[in-house]
Amino acid sequence: MEGQYPKLIVFSQHGMSDGNYTMQVLAKKVSPPQSVIIAPYLGSLPSLIPDRFKFSIETHFAIEPLIQKVAHSAAQAFQDYPDIPARIIAKSLGGVIWVEVLSRHPEWWHRIESLVLLGSPIGGADLAKIIYSLGLRIGMAKHLREDRRYLAEKIAAVIPTLVVAGHIIGGWDLMVTVESTKFKHAHFVCLNGLSHPDLRTHPRVIQAIQEFWANPRVVLSTI
Repeated sequence: MEGQYPKLIVFSQHGMSDGNYTMQVLAKKVSPPQSVIIAPYLGSLPSLIPDRFKFSIETHFAIEPLIQKVAHSAAQAFQDYPDIPARIIAKSLGGVIWVEVLSRHPEWWHRIESLVLLGSPIGGADLAKIIYSLGLRIGMAKHLREDRRYLAEKIAAVIPTLVVAGHIIGGWDLMVTVESTKFKHAHFVCLNGLSHPDLRTHPRVIQAIQEFWANPRVVLSTI
């Protein structure tokens, strides 16, 4: 893209227990030419650690600083590229963060062509609910247990949205239940045989995103 003005912003947000390297790779594989990829790293590990080996300690505690970090990154991108549209890909906690960001910034909605959520527990993560119910009301569990469908449905009623869930056995991807990823107005794809980490890199995920982006999409009245 050197020497060319970008035609598309692609935000690609990692989840709780990984860094931004795999989400950068995923975005590069699915994005059209002349796209600028914005993949914020939510941790604070030193720059001397290669990107592919980074993980985020900060994503296991408070969600508000992460929301602010992603919102700041988005605001800067919209300011730097004021005349081009954007698309969002977000995995797991990253999807929860983006739902919060968009709910607070409806003035950005007209800029966004699509929202893709990969294994994001928008309805509340069951594991987090169990941890919280046991009295361990610390860390990210108290945030991930919350049901944010009411926020996501308002967004998906305006922005074409794709939900991709993995499924191994028993209705979950070994970390997030399929049911917790669903909400009204979103297109939905469940990929059997894919675990939660697989949603960052698997060719079937790439195919699902490319197919969703390839055809004009409209919001749905029901899932």
